Amino acid sequence: MAYGQQTHEGPNGWRARYKRPDGTLGSRSGFSSEKAAEEWGNEQEALIRLNLWLDPRNSKMPFADFAEEWIDAVKKRLAPGTVAKYRSHLDSQLLPQWEDWPMIGIFNNYIEIEKWVSELHENEYSDNTIASVFATFSTILTVAVRSRVIPANPCHGVRVTGGVYEIERLVASPAQGLRAAMRLYETGMGLPGFTLCLVDLYTGGRWGELVGQQRHEYDEVNKAIRIKEPLKEVNGKVTKGGAVAEPAEQMSPSTGSRGRGKKTVRAGRTKSPAGTRWVELPPSIAVFYEAAMDSHDNAFVFCSETGQPLRRSNFRQRFWNPVWDGYSDEDLRSADHSAPILDGFTFQEGRHSHNTWMIEDGIPEVARRARLGQKMKGIARTYDHVTPAMKQRILDCLEIRWRQSVLDLRTRERRKLLNWFPHLEQFEAQASDQQRSQVIAISSPFDLERQQKTLASEETRAL
Repeated sequence: MAYGQQTHEGPNGWRARYKRPDGTLGSRSGFSSEKAAEEWGNEQEALIRLNLWLDPRNSKMPFADFAEEWIDAVKKRLAPGTVAKYRSHLDSQLLPQWEDWPMIGIFNNYIEIEKWVSELHENEYSDNTIASVFATFSTILTVAVRSRVIPANPCHGVRVTGGVYEIERLVASPAQGLRAAMRLYETGMGLPGFTLCLVDLYTGGRWGELVGQQRHEYDEVNKAIRIKEPLKEVNGKVTKGGAVAEPAEQMSPSTGSRGRGKKTVRAGRTKSPAGTRWVELPPSIAVFYEAAMDSHDNAFVFCSETGQPLRRSNFRQRFWNPVWDGYSDEDLRSADHSAPILDGFTFQEGRHSHNTWMIEDGIPEVARRARLGQKMKGIARTYDHVTPAMKQRILDCLEIRWRQSVLDLRTRERRKLLNWFPHLEQFEAQASDQQRSQVIAISSPFDLERQQKTLASEETRAL
């Protein structure tokens, strides 16, 4: 039972003594009477019995000490990229601001949190960066609440970003995707670059899932790629299956590492369990994928000229952005002028485009999510299932889109494509038939003969 103890003479000369959960005695000074001290001590013991008491000693812990203790506790079961993100947030933004603050001090200074967020905006960080840093800060304080260090999370209610402007996602057409693939072919990436662009749009795979593909992960019978251990780039190191990715050696499909060795459960796995999947390729795209594998003998299907795994930022700056954004010369007729295909289009938006195509083709949500490696939400996760008919419909619709994209090319573009890939010669006759049908559709009976002669003359000149 709590009691009051006199420490010295004066108006606040009494101290409260109470028993902590571990049996030791806690105290607090500054009470005006024995009764006041005893009542406060009884309140503490009541909170202890209700399991609501917070130890003042823990509340005085500096933010830096608590944050380091937290990240040491969780990093072993987190993805390397997530750990690197938390570490970067701590070192760059959180510790410089809150390092020496006691946890209870942060809890009692909501206005300081608001000021700090305003300073982040003044430093011209992007909204996404600010939101990510603040989310890490809030996560640490939520852990502090669960650890009985502070009574509540003071981040609740803080408006981090305005939320007025949202990024407009771009959707490419199949013809735009084919034109971009052709430009990649000409940039020096050749057939692998051409195929990577098409696989991005026709599978909806994430960057790491596609550039991490190795030969043993392809099913030649079912024309499908196995997405299980994506390529990951953290702190400048590229890893595959939890091991450093090297071009000279192919990693074991069973262990994800070269030779013997044990890997952790978390290392190298997909973003979520639903992300581990087989993705079937449309027949025409499978032809290019197999040809890309035959074009070199490196372990990775998509790699640099020296066989090194592709790095996202390097690929984006050297190849992807120039292809989609175009590059210009003052003279529009110059060979150094290339008009934009879809300015600002990103590799991730290939995934968005793929999903949008499936929506336009009427593919059920369960089949779309399964192909993209996403789990269904709610009760549909239990009762909705993917059937072989759904999978075949996806492939049929994608194959139709591919064939139409070839026909949608300009005559000069299509003939360049046929020169690279002679097996597509069938499309030249189809394109001619399509042009003739279009002419007939817009012609009257009186000028049909004149239109046919004009079309034949144009074809002669093109040859």
